[in-house]
Amino acid sequence: MSRTFGPTSAPPIPDPSVLEGVTAPTFAYLPDPSPLFARRAARFRHLAQNHPLSPYLTFLAGLSEAQHAAIAATPAPEPVEAAQVERARANEMPPLDRSHFTTDAAFDTLFERALAEATKIEQPEAARTALERVRMASDVARGEMIRNVLASSIPEEALAEHLYVAAALEVHFARLASQLDASRLVPVGDGVCPTCGGPPVGSLIVNWPTAHGARYCACALCGTLWNFVRVRCTACGSTAGIGYQEVEGGNGAVKAETCDTCHAYSKVFYLAQDDGLDPVADDVASLALDIKQKDGSYRRAAFNPFLLGY
Repeated sequence: MSRTFGPTSAPPIPDPSVLEGVTAPTFAYLPDPSPLFARRAARFRHLAQNHPLSPYLTFLAGLSEAQHAAIAATPAPEPVEAAQVERARANEMPPLDRSHFTTDAAFDTLFERALAEATKIEQPEAARTALERVRMASDVARGEMIRNVLASSIPEEALAEHLYVAAALEVHFARLASQLDASRLVPVGDGVCPTCGGPPVGSLIVNWPTAHGARYCACALCGTLWNFVRVRCTACGSTAGIGYQEVEGGNGAVKAETCDTCHAYSKVFYLAQDDGLDPVADDVASLALDIKQKDGSYRRAAFNPFLLGY
């Protein structure tokens, strides 16, 4: 599925952020899965307050809580073999190869538990019906949905079913990523997660003491954060024709970074304006920024399984 978005009549403006003071930030940070999904659930609930998308954000809070519960109720997967990690490093490849992912007993157990936890969520009948279709799906059908999510290519007519599959995959890949050594990760390409090879959901401008003002791309699948140069397109790597747009009346916490080279845009989240930001949750909550781009020439470059169909 592909969607095309673009700018409004207002031209992009240069990002006024200062780049000084960013000295050799740590390249990558790996997720801690249990608090990751607990914090995301809390963020969804916070964002749902008085929001036009409140019912959906509240549903996603429940789904994040189901992800958190599934972690506590299932054993961790076997770590990736050290030899595989070193081969990936030597060849500048991600150690978790999503293109060759195969299910195993650990994932199957997690998948079933995540789906069971999801049945406890208050949700519309259409969503519950989609969940039951996933629960009753054959191994072949589940395998196809898994491949669609990992390829960032989900059919529009089955968005709801894939949402639950994506939730399980996020937990599994975050747990695998958490067992790696971040110091062994290397850059594998512009806009490519060094852990699992996926596209970012967006990027964070952090205000951490050790990396004040640095930018980190965020992977929606495995939760890895990796350093990426600012004022540079995360889709094509160009530094020419980069602009920034935001919704009128915004507080500067979320902007669309647009690129006139590849005509793509992705969101940038500024922790200095809101230190509670979560890239996955705030991407959904800032849908108005995607709508702002709808009739122009910029396409959305980021992937978020919870914001498909817009």
